[in-house]
Amino acid sequence: MAIDNNQTQVARIRQSLLAQIQGGLLPPGGKLPSERTLSELFETTRITLKDALLALEAEGRIYREERRGWFVAPPRLEYNPLYRVHFQQMVVQQQRQVHTSVLSMRSMVASPEMSQRLQLPALARVLQINRLRSLDGRVVLYVEHYLKPECFPGILEEDLSQSLTQLYQQRYGIQYGRSRFDITPTAARGDVAQALLLAEGSPILRIVRVNYDQQQRIIDCDVEYWRHDAIRVSVDSHPQEAIAEQAGGSGGGLLLSLPG
Repeated sequence: MAIDNNQTQVARIRQSLLAQIQGGLLPPGGKLPSERTLSELFETTRITLKDALLALEAEGRIYREERRGWFVAPPRLEYNPLYRVHFQQMVVQQQRQVHTSVLSMRSMVASPEMSQRLQLPALARVLQINRLRSLDGRVVLYVEHYLKPECFPGILEEDLSQSLTQLYQQRYGIQYGRSRFDITPTAARGDVAQALLLAEGSPILRIVRVNYDQQQRIIDCDVEYWRHDAIRVSVDSHPQEAIAEQAGGSGGGLLLSLPG
């Protein structure tokens, strides 16, 4: 069977760029040359070059930002739904830097989906807080928080760029108990694509988390949209042992989850 020459070229370009990344010549966060420059360098067409770049993007090795170009992806953040710390603490423990921006906040009538997740009656109102989170200066997460108003009176007057987990504890005496997760791959659309600097239809990871307090009452729901190359979901089958090891400072990667 004849080997497709285009597929051979795509594989060769992919491997060459991957070797540059793994060898540190193209460092994490570094910008790749333009597609025109790369196609000239590899003596190929823009279409073939684009196929190689898309293959590396699918593997999480590189990422692109609309109107800015291609970049080498930094190391992924570890995400374990069984282990709970707030987002800022998680990032600091992994020796990274985080910035949170509040995009909008409002009281609204809950959608049918959110009414079901929060176990609300018809036409009930919820508080919606939309935030954007950057990791080491790179936008990686767009999140919609939906809160039961009766649990958090006056919260929209607070500084919502801080940890909501800490705010819940300090002002309302509410602590997270358990959470229920739905994790699905999807495509970036509309506000999500714009906020994450992605082209329409780009792959992302959607994580929906319904949170309970220490009295097992549903209090809020977070809908997170992640750049697919930004996190690695890791679940330990013995979470208590993993937590004990982490607390003891033993080796191995951090296994953490992401309350607000």
